[in-house]
Amino acid sequence: MAEQLTSKNEMREAVRERYAQAAKAVGQGGCCCGPSCGGAILPEEERQVFGASQYGDEQVPEEAALASLGCGNPTAVAELHEGETVLDLGSGGGLDVLLCAQRVGPTGRAFGLDMTDEMLELARTNQAKAGIENVDWLKGTIEDIPLPDSSVDVIISNCAINLSADKPAVFREAARVLRPGGRFAVTDVVADPDMDDDTRRDMQQWTGCIAGALTAEEFGRELTAAGLDKVEIHEAHRVHEHAGSAIIRALRPPDKLSA
Repeated sequence: MAEQLTSKNEMREAVRERYAQAAKAVGQGGCCCGPSCGGAILPEEERQVFGASQYGDEQVPEEAALASLGCGNPTAVAELHEGETVLDLGSGGGLDVLLCAQRVGPTGRAFGLDMTDEMLELARTNQAKAGIENVDWLKGTIEDIPLPDSSVDVIISNCAINLSADKPAVFREAARVLRPGGRFAVTDVVADPDMDDDTRRDMQQWTGCIAGALTAEEFGRELTAAGLDKVEIHEAHRVHEHAGSAIIRALRPPDKLSA
């Protein structure tokens, strides 16, 4: 019988434990998503929809690539510019943060936020190996971002928001830390409207980035409720019989006085 989740704290601790174990198991990398998270080698069918395969021909630091089993490549959709400040929610082993740091250049900054000590340790190791300096690692949850209001230009995330048991809080925090006109550009798992209740209640599927996913309608509604607008949601590929990986974009509206 599948283990069942009953509270937000249980959900968070289940996620933390799974990814702490994954970081230890992989050694030079960790992982973010995927039903077999924690193994150094994914089965072929999973490699097609999770991890380094999502970066195509892009040059990525080899050590950091081992630490990502996300469902997309948010840096490819964020349209980053020199000098911008970027925040990655659920940064894992740091791959997307390091890519962002390279794109925003020495006048920009990339923050990686993760709640798991083991993942943060991996990220710092990967940063040192890559020789990239314009990066800061933050310990905390994506429901309570340890940054000031209006402090970042772009928020990215790779298959981490669906792991949260309080997604409205995630979106409110994203809107708070974005500067007016700032961009929300993430890749995440989006559930089909008919995902069955058994799948949603199963702990392994939750921490594997499936059961906690919102539908596209729910995602759009929650982003709008948090104060973001111009929401766009486009499915990129299927990751499960009941869910797909999607590109999700939104904007924090400019201040009226500066518009």
